[in-house]
Amino acid sequence: MSQLLNSDLHPFFNRSMELVQLPDQYLSRTRTGLSSTLGELLKRVEDAQNDATSAPHHVLDLSSSSSSSSTIHSPPFVLSFTNLTYSVRLHRKITLPPFFSPANVNRNSSQHDDAEKKPSGTKILLNNISGEARDGEIMAVLGASGSGKSTLIDALADRISKESLKGTVTLNGDVLDSSLLKVISAYVMQDDLLFPMLTVEETLMFSAEFRLPRSLSKSKKKARVQALIDQLGLRNAANTVIGDEGHRGVSGGERRRVSIGIDIIHDPIVLFLDEPTSGLDSTSAYMVVKVLQRIAQSGSIVIMSIHQPSSRILSLLDRLIFLSHGQTVYSGSPANLPLFFSDFGHPIPENENRTEFALDLIRELEEAPGGTTSLVEFNKSWQLKIRAQAQAHDQTGPNKVSLKDAISASISRGKLVSGGNGNKTASSVPAFANPFWKEMAVIGNRSLTNSRRMPELFGIRLGAVLVTGGILATIFFHLDNSPKGAQERLGFFAFAMSTTFYTCAEAIPVFLQERYIFMRETAYNAYRRSSYVLAHAIISLPALIFLSFAFAATTFWAVGLAGGTSGFLFYLLTMVASFWAGSSFVTFLSGVVSHVMLGFTVVVAILAYFVLFSGFFISRDRIPPYWIWFHYMSLVKYPFEGVLQNEFDVAPPRCFVRGTQMFDNTPLGMVPETVKVELLKSMSQTLGMNITSSTCVITGVDILKQQGITQLNKWNCFWITVAWGFFFRFLFYLALLFGSKNKRR
Repeated sequence: MSQLLNSDLHPFFNRSMELVQLPDQYLSRTRTGLSSTLGELLKRVEDAQNDATSAPHHVLDLSSSSSSSSTIHSPPFVLSFTNLTYSVRLHRKITLPPFFSPANVNRNSSQHDDAEKKPSGTKILLNNISGEARDGEIMAVLGASGSGKSTLIDALADRISKESLKGTVTLNGDVLDSSLLKVISAYVMQDDLLFPMLTVEETLMFSAEFRLPRSLSKSKKKARVQALIDQLGLRNAANTVIGDEGHRGVSGGERRRVSIGIDIIHDPIVLFLDEPTSGLDSTSAYMVVKVLQRIAQSGSIVIMSIHQPSSRILSLLDRLIFLSHGQTVYSGSPANLPLFFSDFGHPIPENENRTEFALDLIRELEEAPGGTTSLVEFNKSWQLKIRAQAQAHDQTGPNKVSLKDAISASISRGKLVSGGNGNKTASSVPAFANPFWKEMAVIGNRSLTNSRRMPELFGIRLGAVLVTGGILATIFFHLDNSPKGAQERLGFFAFAMSTTFYTCAEAIPVFLQERYIFMRETAYNAYRRSSYVLAHAIISLPALIFLSFAFAATTFWAVGLAGGTSGFLFYLLTMVASFWAGSSFVTFLSGVVSHVMLGFTVVVAILAYFVLFSGFFISRDRIPPYWIWFHYMSLVKYPFEGVLQNEFDVAPPRCFVRGTQMFDNTPLGMVPETVKVELLKSMSQTLGMNITSSTCVITGVDILKQQGITQLNKWNCFWITVAWGFFFRFLFYLALLFGSKNKRR
């Protein structure tokens, strides 16, 4: 593995004593040349495949010496940021009265005094941060926890709202537009957010399907993925699943490199990383930064935060920014660190790690009464001195290239579209690489591939449906047409319809597990939010239809429901509509809530209210006027009324109460049958009509009227249930559109 990573890399330039006093831009420009872009690598792979029919696999040569064309480079990119300031409003915490916690009185009061020193109850996370990052370099942001490292990365990556962030971020002198930054950049989060049951190669291939344009052939995309696997040093793990807590997969370092790979598949111009070495051992962390060095040398700007790099990692970094409580205490080359701290009066011991010494000194100053103010002020004066030396050495002046020309030149070399025809310009780069239908196909294929390897999830849900259906079939087996049979039918339908909704609660963790993957991918235009919503709605339908058929087939004939084949088909369609509406409702809630247990609590509570107001426990006519709105909002109401009409409103009409059966469930139900017959004769004389023991008194239509089901027919109920499903899918889309911006306020 180490041989794979170390081969074909440009040796780093020697940082001599003469370079120590030169500014950073001179250090970075002493490179002999940048590596080829992955678009150029792709072309070499295709040429090699055309020349050799059965050549064995080998590590791809990433050096620029392999192609004469690689000596022609795109104009350099310079990402500059000036006076970045960001503050948040502090929320007052509720503390216990002193008599509850006397030991904490003094501590709380001292903390209150410190808080009073902050202006107007705000905390400054970034305080006038300035600097620049160049293509071909790695800029690292260092500092203790809470120093503002991740906040600075978020500010540069446009993950903080424009209203809250003060200052400017420019690329080649042009202010970066959010839409353009999404296209030319990528952001690697601190956590590895991957689908656990996909292999490394499949994960990168799906990312290629999202990021690379449809005009690129399947073979070129596969070649692009293979080249990236070699670049990341993942050849031995290419066919290994990512894994999670319950499935063994790749190692932590490999997982981290996969996370980087899915965001650089389109060869972005700017790459942001939030602590990419967090949680890794020293060897894995070094290999990750080595990969980042390759990415930078391919012509990209790499900006990352890192907590405490080792001396080996430090040798790979080109620029450093040390932060302390949101202020810059050092900005420059690692080679200038000894001179900087020597001038400050704290020389770095010869055999000590430079960054460890710097971080320890910063921590000591933070705990001192004056804080790091002296170091911050010294850094400002020191930077002015270095800048003056740079201007003295610079005889030609800066060679600025417009952003449009620089991007166009990079695109012509294969960046952003990786293997494109080179005819695109900066203004013609589309916001999304593929049309929405292509995005839907890839999203659906990925979800099905991941879920197919965890069949136990669907199996458990199917088992729950079959067990519930079996219990209902045995309890309500072959119901008769007596008054009790009619009442039992009402109970069966009420429980059956509510069961379909409750079994949909399993959809809660589905999106919650994918939430941050979705936010990461949509933040930088991997696909549209609408494509995600439509794809997941479509791929959920086959499972819902299968579950509906399993439940309907288990219960319809066993219970003895009416209607024959046509009745069964409507019963099945209503089950499908119920599962669809329930799944859509739960999916919408998963887009609103942020925790699985909270989601289950909300779903169970609201579904209980839907059942309560469905019309089974209390008919519509008996519901108080101030709650009637909830009756019409109940998802259970419409499928419940639909299947009741399918059961009771049939031709020819079925009779459920005949003659003496009208006395059942009354105090007269216990009298002898002869007495009931005499009562019928008396009633016949009084009413002027003949009522015998076989006379039909109550039909199925009468039962529907008793339940208050008179406003809608069964097909209206069916279509309203379907419409509820579409309505909640639309609400889910709105929740994703406005609730997943992933920006700080």
